[in-house]
Amino acid sequence: VLVESLVVFAIVLSVHGVVWDRFSWCALALALQAFYVQFKWDRLLQAGGAVFQFRGAANSGLLPASMVIPLLGIVMKERCRAAGIVYFERFGVVVASTGMLLALFLSVLGVGITKPVPTNTCILTGMAGSIIIYTMKHSLAVSEVIEVLEVLLIFVYLSMILLYLLPRCFTPGEALLVLGGVSFVLNQLIKRSLNVVEGKGDPIDFFLLVAVVGVILLGLFFTVLFIFMDSGTWISSMFFHMMTAVLGLGVIMPWLYRLIQRNPLLWLLQFLFQTQTRLYLLVYWTLLAASACGVVFYQNAKRSSESKKHQASTITRKYFHFIVVATYVPGLIYDRQLLYVAAVLCLAVFIFLEYVRYFRIKPFGQTLRHLLSLFLDERDSGPLILTHIYLLLGMSLPVWLFPRSCAPKGTLSGAGALVPYSGVLAVGVGDTIASVFGSTMGEIKWPGTKKTFEGTMTAIFAQIIAVALILIFDSSVNLNSSYAWILASVSLVSLLEAYTTQIDNLLLPLYLQIMFMA
Repeated sequence: VLVESLVVFAIVLSVHGVVWDRFSWCALALALQAFYVQFKWDRLLQAGGAVFQFRGAANSGLLPASMVIPLLGIVMKERCRAAGIVYFERFGVVVASTGMLLALFLSVLGVGITKPVPTNTCILTGMAGSIIIYTMKHSLAVSEVIEVLEVLLIFVYLSMILLYLLPRCFTPGEALLVLGGVSFVLNQLIKRSLNVVEGKGDPIDFFLLVAVVGVILLGLFFTVLFIFMDSGTWISSMFFHMMTAVLGLGVIMPWLYRLIQRNPLLWLLQFLFQTQTRLYLLVYWTLLAASACGVVFYQNAKRSSESKKHQASTITRKYFHFIVVATYVPGLIYDRQLLYVAAVLCLAVFIFLEYVRYFRIKPFGQTLRHLLSLFLDERDSGPLILTHIYLLLGMSLPVWLFPRSCAPKGTLSGAGALVPYSGVLAVGVGDTIASVFGSTMGEIKWPGTKKTFEGTMTAIFAQIIAVALILIFDSSVNLNSSYAWILASVSLVSLLEAYTTQIDNLLLPLYLQIMFMA
C-alpha cells in the first residue's frame, strides 16, 4: 500500500509540475487526506465494519481511485485552454471539481463509520474539504456548482442501490471510479436531453451516453423485478426478452432519436457501412470475435476431458489481451470514429450477456455460467463477472475520453498524440507482457507482492517498442521529442501495476492517459 501510494504521489507531482494552477493545491490536499483515510478504510474492510460488503483480497484503493477523475479534469482543462476552446475548458473544471467532491464524500464516509472517530484524520479531511470548497467557490459559476451537486446526489443514491444489490463486486476505490463515472454520464445525458439544440453535438457522443445509461437502467429494472419472481424459468426468460425489446424500442430508441434528430437504426447502419475501410474492419473484427469464442470453447472442452478440476492459467487469460490489441490497433490507425462506436456496441452486448448469465435467462444463461466459470480469478468474488468488461473499458476509455474538440487535426501534440493508445500500451502490451514473462521467467519478486522485477522491466521495454511501432505505422503521431516524459510515464504506470491490488485493466490506462495528456 505504501509503495502504491508513493507511485500515485509521484504521478500527481509529475502532472502538477507541468500543470500548476489553483486546482493543484486542491489535488495535493485531496491526495494527502486520501492517503490517511485509506488506512481507516482498510481497517474497516479487515474487521468487516464497512457499511457494504466489498471485494476481498484487496485494499480499499481510495488514494489511486480518488485522483483519477480530478487529474483527468485538470489535464483536459489545460489542453482545451491551450486550444482556445472555452466550453470544454469549463467542462474540464466541472470534471475536476466533481471528482474531488466524490472522493471527499467517500473519505468523509470512511472517517464517519470508523470507531472511535480518528481525530487527526478528521482534521486533515476537514482542511482538505475547506481548500476544495473554497477553490470551487471562486472557480465555478452557479450553474456549474448545481451540476457538481447533481452528480454527487446521483452517486450517493446509485452507490446505496448497487453496492447493496451487488456485494463483493467492488472495492471502495473501484466503486468510486465506476459509479462516479456512471453518475457523471447519467447527469450529462439528462442535461443534454433537456437542452437539445438541433445540429449541435456529435451523434457518437450521444450514442455512448444513451447506451451506457440504457443498459444500467435495464439491469436495475430486472434486478428489482426478479426479487419477486424466479428468473430461471421459461416464462421469466420470455418476459426478460420481451421487456428488453420494449425498453429498447420504446425508451432507448426514442431517447436517442430526440438527441440526434434522425432514426437511430438508419444512422447506425449508414455509419457502419459508410466506407470500404469500415467494411474491411468490421469483417476483420468479426473474425477476431470468432477466434475469441473459439478459445473459450477449446478451453472448456479441455476442462471436460480432464478428470481433475481445470482452471484457465494466467497465460491463457492473456490470449484475450492479445486479441483485444489486434482489434484496437487497426481501428486506432484507420478509423477511430468506427472504433468508438464499435466499442460502445461491444460494451452494451457484454453487459447484456452478463445479465443473461447472472439471471440464468434461458436458453443461454446456464451455458454462459458454465463457459465463463473457467476464467474466474480472485477478482471475481462477487455475483457478477466483470474482468472482461473492465478489459473492454480499459481499452475503450482513452478513445472515448479523448478531447477531440480540443485537438487540432484530430491529434494532440507531443506525448498527447499517444492518448488513444493508452489502453493498448498499459493493458494490451504492458500488463500482458508483465504477466506472461513474470509468471514464466520471473525470479526476483517486488517486496510484499507476487509480481516480479523481470516482469515489470520487460513490460516497460515492450511498451517502448510498441511506441516505436506506433510512430512507424501511424502517421498522425508526432511526439516532438517528448521521449523522456513517455519513458517516465510508462515506468510509473508499470510500477503501479506491480503494486496495486485494484482492477489494473481499469486503473492503468487512465493514469497513462493522464500522464500523456499532461
